[in-house]
Amino acid sequence: MEPRFALFTNELGAKFAKRFGNASLVISQSTLPKATQDLVMLRVSQINGCAYCTDVHSKDLAHAGEPATRVNLVAAWRESTVYTAAERAALALAEEGTRIADSNPGVSDETWAQVREHYDDDQIAALVALVAQINAANRLGVIVRQQGGDYQPGSYPA
Repeated sequence: MEPRFALFTNELGAKFAKRFGNASLVISQSTLPKATQDLVMLRVSQINGCAYCTDVHSKDLAHAGEPATRVNLVAAWRESTVYTAAERAALALAEEGTRIADSNPGVSDETWAQVREHYDDDQIAALVALVAQINAANRLGVIVRQQGGDYQPGSYPA
């Protein structure tokens, strides 16, 4: 499959990308653990079928020293023993917040209670914003068929 459009080399697309990236700094600079952020972004990207974002977040996790087992099992996190209770709550929120169009009633009260148990208000705000933003990024990538495979870890500023 060939890319349809180079969104970020277009003048308007590049302006949008800059502002979109600036918004993500609020999340990346929060106290929500970086590994949790990348696990959530990887899982949402897998669900949405965004090859580019899946490539980025799996490589960023590996580059940060996450064991291959944790990176490889994120698609099956419910049946895995390598994630903390806090990470499991974040992954559940990410999945339920992503699948709202699949006849899902949204985030369940049970999942929300688990998130409240493990994260403070600022971390929850970051987590909710992260789920929304990675879903938006995935949609951009899927619509224009942005290809995965060539990402080099460290290409984006932390």
